[in-house]
Amino acid sequence: MFAERLARRLVGRVHYGWIVAFTTFAVILTAVGVRAAPGVLIVPLERAYGWDAATISGAISLNIALFGLGGPFAAALLRTLGLRRTVAASMLFLAAGAALSGFVTRPWQLYLTWGVLVGLGASVGMLALAAAVANAWFVERRGFVVGMLTASNATGQVIFLPLLAQISVTAGWRFVPWTGALVLLAMLPVAWLLLAESPAAVGLAPYGASRVEAAGPPPSGNPFAIALAGLGRGARSFDFWLLAVSFSICGFSTYGLVITHLIPYCVDHGVSTVTAASVLAAIGVFDFFGTLGSGWLTDRYDSRVLLFWYYALRGVSLLWLPFSGFDLFSLAVFAVVFGLDFVATIPPTVALTTQAFGKRDTPVIVSWIGAAHQLGGAVAAAGAGVVRSLSGSYLLAFTGSGALCFIAALLVLRIARRPAAIAALPG
Repeated sequence: MFAERLARRLVGRVHYGWIVAFTTFAVILTAVGVRAAPGVLIVPLERAYGWDAATISGAISLNIALFGLGGPFAAALLRTLGLRRTVAASMLFLAAGAALSGFVTRPWQLYLTWGVLVGLGASVGMLALAAAVANAWFVERRGFVVGMLTASNATGQVIFLPLLAQISVTAGWRFVPWTGALVLLAMLPVAWLLLAESPAAVGLAPYGASRVEAAGPPPSGNPFAIALAGLGRGARSFDFWLLAVSFSICGFSTYGLVITHLIPYCVDHGVSTVTAASVLAAIGVFDFFGTLGSGWLTDRYDSRVLLFWYYALRGVSLLWLPFSGFDLFSLAVFAVVFGLDFVATIPPTVALTTQAFGKRDTPVIVSWIGAAHQLGGAVAAAGAGVVRSLSGSYLLAFTGSGALCFIAALLVLRIARRPAAIAALPG
């Protein structure tokens, strides 16, 4: 096994957990190349086929919903098929969906390729992968690793969004999903070679631990039963519902609204597609540092307080944007404020879930919380498109989302304190 041989060579220099973490970072980053495309494609598809924003947003909404609902079952597959095979299957689904979406000529084809195939392919997602890798490979720096892995989303935006927007303008919209598919296929063999199932599989202790844990039994079990059992355990906890509802608002305000609709919102105000995509990329830049910082803070401070500030500041930015004038300075300010807490919510959310349910069950349970996130995003993706089609403006969608963020900020303060669990976290 290549990973085992490489791990032996790196002993005393680099813990192999960091190789797994950075490989996972790269996998998520390349997947973002596919998932970043909807914001770039809405306007070209409107112009190419005369489809309205509501029709296109419906396919994106289906994608986001399946991304979320498939997450718990994908997390269960991580426990039954193992890390490498689950990640490989996810990347193949994503590549197939992206490649085929470049041939669509009817709305149902967009729903099938982008909605179903890409949605299911993306369902391993950041939450399941980040929680599984961080909890399996790290005792120390766990919050930082979760932050780093979720920050890969930001890096993907920085790399891909301006590129995809430029490809759409110069080569045509069909080359946008095809580019994402090619990048995923190029990354697949790298992930297959470098990912290892666990520290024990390569003869190591987790980072920060003093002894090698015994290798677990071979992956087995019914992933559907594992996923539903995780939901049953979570549903009996009030904290689970507080996390799920607040995280659904997170999804509503980020992937569903801003990632999907910011570009057409800017275009409505006279901003070019490439410039608007650059604003999303700038959000990604600040999100990278914000999410890394959030991981560092999560290792040290009360996650509930962190979440309160993240949601409150996001609410301020969303309420401000519609009245900002959409000039370059205003868009830059929005990119900074919104970007710093864009997915900074994930490290404290994963930490609170781990405290409540333990590291073995966290990937499945946090994926159900992530499903709520994606369902919120699906509602926003479809709803904002309908609002724009009916009213000719995104004003109500953005101001309503800002108000919901303040509700989320209050909800997270109700999550139960667990001083002993917090004290037990490494840091």
